[in-house]
Amino acid sequence: MHGIKESIFQHTEKTLFTRDFVLGFFAYFFFLAAINSLVPTLPVYLTRSGSNEREIGVLIGILAVASLASRLFVGGALLKYRAKSVMMVGALGSAITFLAYIVFHPFWPLFMVRLWQGVAWACIDTAAITSIISVIPVVYRARALGYFMLAPSLAMAMAAPFGMFLINQYNFTILFLSCAGLSLCTLFLYWKVKGQEVAMPSQNDVSRLYSFLNLKIIVPAVSSFLQLFAWGAVTAFFPLYALQCGVSNPGLFFSAMAISMIAGRVFGGRILDSFNKEKLMMACFSIATVSLIILSFSRTLPMFIIVGVFWGIGAAFFLPVSMSYAFEYAGTSDGAAVGTFRGFSDLGLGIGPVVVGVIIPLTGYRLTFLCLAIIVLFNMSYFHFYVRKRRNAMATV
Repeated sequence: MHGIKESIFQHTEKTLFTRDFVLGFFAYFFFLAAINSLVPTLPVYLTRSGSNEREIGVLIGILAVASLASRLFVGGALLKYRAKSVMMVGALGSAITFLAYIVFHPFWPLFMVRLWQGVAWACIDTAAITSIISVIPVVYRARALGYFMLAPSLAMAMAAPFGMFLINQYNFTILFLSCAGLSLCTLFLYWKVKGQEVAMPSQNDVSRLYSFLNLKIIVPAVSSFLQLFAWGAVTAFFPLYALQCGVSNPGLFFSAMAISMIAGRVFGGRILDSFNKEKLMMACFSIATVSLIILSFSRTLPMFIIVGVFWGIGAAFFLPVSMSYAFEYAGTSDGAAVGTFRGFSDLGLGIGPVVVGVIIPLTGYRLTFLCLAIIVLFNMSYFHFYVRKRRNAMATV
């Protein structure tokens, strides 16, 4: 019996780790390394440029909002064009936007740069995930997504502190040039991906080309929106809170979080396909709530690292499980479904910093983090009493 299980596992790994999977993974990693280099550094850059909390919230959040609007069109385009072409367009656009950071400084020019960067993010992220899902057997989907989502974790672990190192040792120009170089690496690797020919769309897919929206996936996507609302707010304002507490390199928080995410996905790959996804979702909500409560009472680097570890454990399972669960709920994982789900995630990432940017001057950081914990608790209730029960009701019809 042990030998049979081992041979099945080896077959699974060979099925997952194809040439295109590996190339796509590293291309996705380089792009996300460039994006994550800005997570702890952009708030500092904007603060030093004279921006207030409201402006910082808007400039950070608009990236995800622009990505949301773009994903609705990217998802439809993936029914018509090769994912490889869409990813290459996004990588080229990303490199150009990083170079634009060097030239544009006032609020509105930077606002436009962030808009275009959101479009590039939508192209790469939606096309990359759609491409991976299309070549992976459904039974291994959650595990494949877990492995592929190691790229954001690795990028966060390495890029966040590296970005702070670059601005502390050199300047922001060096940072932006480095990010542009990483985007060009992404372009080169996607050029090497063989990709797949576009399948002729069915009549239903043709109608989706004009709606760009999968309505059925919205119900579980709302849960992702609420979870990433809290995450987007934390990533935007934690660096400023940490600096206020006397921590010189807030990137270490993101490294701790990313390392625990990596460990969770590497050692918990089988859990994603073996355990009940609804129970895993509830566990993720609980861990996120505890993390935010601890963060609200923390003021030292060791405590911040503990919070990062806890948050990373929950995020390690939430991202792949929530996506896999949503695709099962909707009954499809085509470009429109991926675009819609990821679009709602982007909306949470975008609105979170904007709303919190308005609230923080009134309430302070600690009370704001407690409010985010309440939002996650509400999300847990929404998922348990509405999403889960609705899916069970649909299954019995």
